[in-house]
Amino acid sequence: LLKCIVGLIKPDYGSIKIMGQDVKKGRKYIGYVPQYPLFDRDFPISVEEVVLLGRLGKRKGFRYSKQDYEIVSQVLKKVEIYELRNRQIGELSGGERQRVLVARALAFEPQILLLDEPTASVDEKFEADFYELLKELNQDITILLISHDLSAVSRYVKNIVCLNRTLYHQEGREISPDVIDKLYNCPVDLIAHGVPHRVLKPHDGVVGQ
Repeated sequence: LLKCIVGLIKPDYGSIKIMGQDVKKGRKYIGYVPQYPLFDRDFPISVEEVVLLGRLGKRKGFRYSKQDYEIVSQVLKKVEIYELRNRQIGELSGGERQRVLVARALAFEPQILLLDEPTASVDEKFEADFYELLKELNQDITILLISHDLSAVSRYVKNIVCLNRTLYHQEGREISPDVIDKLYNCPVDLIAHGVPHRVLKPHDGVVGQ
């Protein structure tokens, strides 16, 4: 669905509108952070150069302008990696690289930021810091985040939309047991122990413990 929204693939049927426009025209409003970055970590490119790629759709002429560099500096400071601007992208930790990708998306000056599983392969400390960063960014732009970690996401988001062939929208951060039962197609217990997590109850069609 996210790839359909940003125009990477076409939907089999139906249509998508972004700010009242079709995908081709509406992409100008969107900054996208993919789950798996499509670049070679050994490629000799600096953090600043990666973030500058976010200006390609805004660039006039063949060279980056002074304004492009100023915007890149601003977003690097906003995501707190300005001091890493001259480092090679392959030298960074997973968490630092993820902030670079967010900075690249923000350099496009979007009204909507889309993130696909942004904390899928990072440690818990980075995850908490990253969600705090998104909370701050959300003061200025709309953020749409894809995640399978319901327990973590529900602590930070304003609204939750669950999708498993059928779409379920729920106001607020708490996901009702009824919605979770429908998503997993089986009974689910929510257990609060430190961070709440979900446990599937025994049900027909499951073998083993």
